[in-house]
Amino acid sequence: MPIPSHPVYAEFPAVNLTCGAGVAIFHVKSSRVVLCYHTLEHYWFLPKGRRDAGEETRRGAEREGFEESGYRNRLLPLPIIHRQPQAAESVAVGEAKQINVVEPIWTTLLPQSKRTQYLLHWFVAETLPPDLETSMGPPPASRAYHEPPPYPSNLRLVDRLALEPDGYEPTRYDNTGVDSDEAHYMSYLLPVEEAIQKLGKNSMGEVIAVGWERIQARLAAESDATTSDPGPVH
Repeated sequence: MPIPSHPVYAEFPAVNLTCGAGVAIFHVKSSRVVLCYHTLEHYWFLPKGRRDAGEETRRGAEREGFEESGYRNRLLPLPIIHRQPQAAESVAVGEAKQINVVEPIWTTLLPQSKRTQYLLHWFVAETLPPDLETSMGPPPASRAYHEPPPYPSNLRLVDRLALEPDGYEPTRYDNTGVDSDEAHYMSYLLPVEEAIQKLGKNSMGEVIAVGWERIQARLAAESDATTSDPGPVH
């Protein structure tokens, strides 16, 4: 596991800061994750990249995941331990604290040049269920990105998995890259442990490990809640 860095003071004007997002895309039912491979430079990686100007970071993560891997995806709300406050309006009306949230599970700071800083947020996503994939249809010839609807807030993950028939293979689209370098990318759905081994000891392997552990934590919590619920009294 990479050693978390100490907090730092740093300031960058817009001209010296690049913001990006990456994503670990899981096919939860088969315990696999999407891994990309650069066929010319021969290395494995998770899809990531710069967000477009004016683009919301979470949308950028899903878009980069699709463009570099060919798999449509949507970010997955998980029981992430984080430091963000609960929305003031939800506190005011006494709503229960939100347990499953979409937040970066890892953030990487990389020097892009002598003067430019790269800020990269990593998210966890899932492949789309078959009915949603079918309803969206093939990507447009224009390559304009069409984002899927977000994960429903009232859908338990255990119920989401039941929407897939056994043996279902998520759709992978060819030629979704947007530049000449991305034309050399291939992508594969690999077992979680195999993917971590191929990445080696770096932050991308940790993104997969932490993401998968949080997925299992959500499934376990939902299972415990079902077991403890006695059901209706007649």
